[in-house]
Amino acid sequence: MVSLQQLRYLVAIAETLHFRRAAEKTNVTQPTLSGQLRELEERLGVQLVERSRARVVLTPIGKEITVRAQRVLRDVNDIVSLAKQGQSLLGGTVRLGVLPTLGPYLLPHILPELHESYPALKLYVREGMPQELLDRLDDGSLDLLLFPLPLKGADLVTVRLFREPLWIVAPSDHSLAQRGEVDRSDLRGESILALEKGHRLYEQVRDLCDQYDANLALDYEGTSLDTIRQMVGMGMGISFMPALYVTSEVMEDKQVAARLIKGRTPFRLVGMVWRKQSVRHDEFETLAELIRRSLRQVECVSVEA
Repeated sequence: MVSLQQLRYLVAIAETLHFRRAAEKTNVTQPTLSGQLRELEERLGVQLVERSRARVVLTPIGKEITVRAQRVLRDVNDIVSLAKQGQSLLGGTVRLGVLPTLGPYLLPHILPELHESYPALKLYVREGMPQELLDRLDDGSLDLLLFPLPLKGADLVTVRLFREPLWIVAPSDHSLAQRGEVDRSDLRGESILALEKGHRLYEQVRDLCDQYDANLALDYEGTSLDTIRQMVGMGMGISFMPALYVTSEVMEDKQVAARLIKGRTPFRLVGMVWRKQSVRHDEFETLAELIRRSLRQVECVSVEA
């Protein structure tokens, strides 16, 4: 009979493509992991992994079985979560995924009240790029995401939390920094710094450049909001930055200045995302309302009803 532990070993090998790292990931010795994989192959009657000194490669059938193994393990985790849910609301561990442009500036506003209201809750937080987080949500290694919306997916539940304005951040000696607010027309022809491709914020800034007839500075993509802010301070261009980051980091930086755009201020819509099949749906709805309640005291964002 195939065991769950053998499936975990297979998934670890697929994720690392390395026997030693897979063994470390599953907290066993390499000989134990290798032996369990061989036993799994014998029970199934197929070769799952091609072994050589140079590399580890999954066979085509090994890849298909790994996908199904991930689903099985995800369902088992859901069963465990369901049992814990019966013990207490928002108890146990929630594995939360957040973007690096959001998590460090949002979580300080919500974690104190969350801990006070649900002291038994343990929150495991993982930062990552958008596609990585979505993949981890899909394979069950994350339970929940704080993520920009809209997000399409038949197997996903999304709820709106808040709107976060995007501010114009310019060098302190730039003409835009001398104004109380910025007109859309003021951005025409300006060089706009953005994060590198793969960030959701990159896509939004690219679209805003098209709307405002500004120039996206493709030669100077940043790896983080801090990097972008520093390049702005050096006079390499201006940028759009989310309000939570602005209030946390930009307002105290004398090298740059933040200004809102008159009229329809651009914003990003942030929400919560989880798998439709999750047994913790009611818990996550409760968590969403708690986050909204916490953020009603934060002036720079607008909480969704």
